Amino acid sequence: MNLPKEFQNKMKQLLDTEYDDFISSFDDKPHKGIRINTSKISIEQFIKAYPYELEQIPWCNEGFYVNNNGDIKLGKHPYYHCGLYYIQEPSAMIPVEVLSPKQGDKVLDICAAPGGKSTQIAAKLSGEGIVVSNDISPKRVKSLAKNIKIMGIANSVILNESPKNLSKNFAGYFDKILVDAPCSGEGMFKRDSVSIKKWSKDSILEYSKMQREILEYAPKMLKSNGIIVYSTCTFSPEEDEGTINWFLNEFPDFHVEHIANMPMLDNGHPEWIDASNSLVGAKRAWPHKITGDGHFVVLLKRKSTQDVCSSLNKLEASAPKELIDKYLEFQQDYLNKKLKGIFIYKNSNLYLLPEHIPSLNNLKVEYMGLLVGTFKNDNFIPSQELIMSLKFEDFKQVLNISSSDINATKYLKGETLMSPIENNFNKWVSIFIDSHPAGWVKNAGGILKNHYNKAWRMK
Repeated sequence: MNLPKEFQNKMKQLLDTEYDDFISSFDDKPHKGIRINTSKISIEQFIKAYPYELEQIPWCNEGFYVNNNGDIKLGKHPYYHCGLYYIQEPSAMIPVEVLSPKQGDKVLDICAAPGGKSTQIAAKLSGEGIVVSNDISPKRVKSLAKNIKIMGIANSVILNESPKNLSKNFAGYFDKILVDAPCSGEGMFKRDSVSIKKWSKDSILEYSKMQREILEYAPKMLKSNGIIVYSTCTFSPEEDEGTINWFLNEFPDFHVEHIANMPMLDNGHPEWIDASNSLVGAKRAWPHKITGDGHFVVLLKRKSTQDVCSSLNKLEASAPKELIDKYLEFQQDYLNKKLKGIFIYKNSNLYLLPEHIPSLNNLKVEYMGLLVGTFKNDNFIPSQELIMSLKFEDFKQVLNISSSDINATKYLKGETLMSPIENNFNKWVSIFIDSHPAGWVKNAGGILKNHYNKAWRMK
C-alpha cells in the first residue's frame, strides 16, 4: 500500500520495534463485520437463521465477522432490509461498548453519520430512554436518517446542527455523550484510499482544532456524574491524547475513567505528547494486534455538579385531535399495540416522540421520533417507519413470506405481488419476512399494491 512517507516516518518513531508488524497489517484485506440488532432478534435466533458463517468479535457480544471470502454482498440479504443487522467495521463497535448505554438513558451521538454507533446505542436502550443523533453535514445526515429508520428505532431525534446550537436546547440533559470525532482517518487507510490522499500534517492540525471545538460544548449538555466517550479512527497523538489533554485542562471537573473488559486494546501514550499519566487510561486498537482497523477511545467522567436540565422547555404536543382520532381508528383496525408518546403534526405527517424530550425550537430537525403516517385527501396512510418499529405480534393482518421465497425479493424490489390472503382482509396488510417486519401492501381484491419505501428498494 502506498502510504504517505511522512506518516510512515512518524509511526516508525512512535512504534519503534512494533513498526514492521504495524506497517505489514495494511496489506491485509479489510475485515467485514455485522452487528445484530437485538431490539428485533436475539443473537441465538439470528445465528441459527443467517446463512453465512459468523465468528464472534471479542469486544462486542452482538458483533460478528462474516467469513464470506468476499463473494457475498451483505446488503442484499432480506434480513438487512428487515433491519436485523447493521454492516459495520469491527473496531467501530468499540466506542459504544465503552459508553455502555443502559435502558432509560438519554444519550447524545454528536457526530452520528452514517449511523452505526447511533443504532448500536439504540439497541442497548431497548426502546427506553432516547438517543439524539446529530451530524453537522446536511448530506451525511440523510444516510443517518435512513439507517435509524430501517433499524426500527422510534425513541430518537435526528438533528443537523452545530454543537454550539445543540447546547442551547439540551443544557444538562444527557446521561451520556458520544463524540466520535471527525479525524484524519489513519486507522481507515486500509479500506479508504481517499483518506490517504487527503492526509497531511496540516490536516491533522485542522482536525485537532475541529475536535476541540466539538468538545467545548459537550460538557454543557451533560448531567452531573455523566460520561463522555471520545473516539477517533486515527493514530495521531495530536488528535488523540493531545485533544484529551487539552480537554482535561479546560474542564478540570472531568477525569479519565478506567475502561474495563477491553484486554485486547493497548493503553494510551501520554509520553507521546508529554502529558499527564492519567491518559494511560485511554485505549488504542492497533491493526497489527486485533482483527480490525485502528481506533482510539477514552472514557471521561464528570465529578458531581448540579444538574440544570430542570430549566429546559418541554416539547408540547401539536397534533389536532381529529387527526389523532383517525390514527387511533387505524390502530384499532390493524394493530394489537397502543403507541404512547407525544403526537406532533407537521407538513401532513404525524410523528410520535418520546416523552420528557425538550423543545426542539430553533434547531434544524431532520427527523423526529417515529413517523407514524401521512394524511392525504383526509385519509391516513401508515408509514414504512411504523411497521419497522413493531413486531409480528403487534399486527392483526400479516402476510409472512420466507426469505428463500422469490416473493421476498420481489417485494423488496418494489414489485406487485399476487396475494394468497383472504379477500375479507382489510386494505392494509403488513408484509413480514421470516416473521420480521418489511413493509406494507395495499390489498385490492387480492392484488397487493407495493408500498415499500422507494428509496430503500433492493437494486
